[in-house]
Formats: sequence, structure tokens, C-alpha cells
Amino acid sequence: MRFTGPIRLALGALLVALSGACTPLSVEDERSLGADFSRDFERRTEVVRHPAVTRYVSAIGARLVAQAGAQPFTYRFKVVANEDVNAFAAPAGHIYLNTGTILKARNVSELAGVIAHEIGHVAKRHVAHNFNRAIATNIVRQVGAAAAEIAAGANAGRATAVLGGLAATGYLNTFSREAEHEADAFAVGLMYRAGYDPRGLVSFFETLQGEKGSSVPTFLSSHPATSGRIAYTRALIEGLPPGVHLEVEDGGRLRQIQRILREAAGEQER
Repeated sequence: MRFTGPIRLALGALLVALSGACTPLSVEDERSLGADFSRDFERRTEVVRHPAVTRYVSAIGARLVAQAGAQPFTYRFKVVANEDVNAFAAPAGHIYLNTGTILKARNVSELAGVIAHEIGHVAKRHVAHNFNRAIATNIVRQVGAAAAEIAAGANAGRATAVLGGLAATGYLNTFSREAEHEADAFAVGLMYRAGYDPRGLVSFFETLQGEKGSSVPTFLSSHPATSGRIAYTRALIEGLPPGVHLEVEDGGRLRQIQRILREAAGEQER
């Protein structure tokens, strides 16, 4: 029998967990996992469909990816209707930005910095590594139960629900200090080559740190921006070759997108 889609993923995950493998998912399996995750996530979540918003975010993402070198994945950039300041990378280049992140950005370089950082996690296979680590430790029973149900003829969608739950509980986007540094370094170089000012990455983190107070923004809780990490990123930026024009503002396009999002949120509240 040839298993496909969620069945193959659930059974494959179980086999990996039982064998104790520590290497990341194969590119092929990550593509399948990403497709299943995004399909399930977007059924459960309100994704912004306004064409101007999707075009704007996708254009920034495409400009960055074009400077990332050969990539095994097709990157997709989506906006989630959520006021929390957050962004995350799902497997195989499915990258999601909350509307709260777009509204918090003061210029396009800050927004590009967030996107470039998430591209870094995908390109460096951090998401795939975290998935393997999770199934090999904390959630072996959960994955095994899903695989057993599917093999017995239960609804194949249950596998997707299990896999989607990984991201929901923070497994896929809880990174080590080394992984965060690697994604930051990748983002700095990527932004520079794409013509965005990488200082936007630092200023966005500094803005969020200054607003922490008693309520830590979601993005900081899942992507801790310590003073040491900010200093490390700033040092990388200072080492870049000078004399290159780097974009901070984009002629008011970000402001237009923010206005669209605020108007849409206002209409929903009425």
C-alpha cells in the first residue's frame, strides 16, 4: 500500500521518533508537511485576503528570497488577522505575519527585517530540525496515536490537526540562541543584498523591548530579543561594506497598507 499526504507524514514521523533519528526532515517530507500544515492552519485561522495587502507582503518576501540563493522551497507569505505582534515560519517556506506586526512597523525596513528573519529559519532548516526534535521527545505518543488512528481508517485530517498543533504549542518556532543568531545573521546579509536597511531589524526589536512592561509581545516571547542579541546583530551591520543605498521608507506604501488594515479592523468591530 502506498501512503500519501497526512498518512505518510504521520507514519513517517512515528518511524523517525522510534528510530531516534536526529537529522532534519528531508526536503520532500518538509514540503508535504508544510502543505498539510498551511491547509489546516488556514481553515482554522482568519487569513487576510485583501489583494493590496497580500501583494505588498508577497513583494517584500519575493525581493528578499531573490537574494537568498538557491532554495529547495517555494516561499509563500500570508497575513493573519491578529492584533498580536507576531510572525512565524511554518515548514517549507510558509511564512505568516500577524496584522499587528505590520501595524507596529514604523517603516518598510522593519517589516522586511521580520520577514528576512523568518526566511532565515526556513533556509537554515531550523523549523525542520525542531519538528524532528519534537517528535523524538515530547510528543511521540501524540504522533503515534494519530498514525494508529489513520492506519485503522480514521479521518486522515487528524494527522494534520496533530501536526498543526505542534506549531500552535510553540514547538516549531522555539529556537536555540544559536539558531536565532544564525537567522539574524542570515537576515542582515539578505536585507543588505536586497537593498533594505538591515538596521530595521534592530530598531523593530528595540521598539518591542521598550514596550514590554507587564505584557510581553508575542514576538518577543517566541523570538527573545536580548540586549546581547541586538548588540550582535548591530555588530554584523557595522561590518557591512559602506556606500550602498539601503531602503528605509517605501514612498508611503506601508502607510497605505496599514490604513487598509485599520479600516478593515474597524469595520469588523461595528
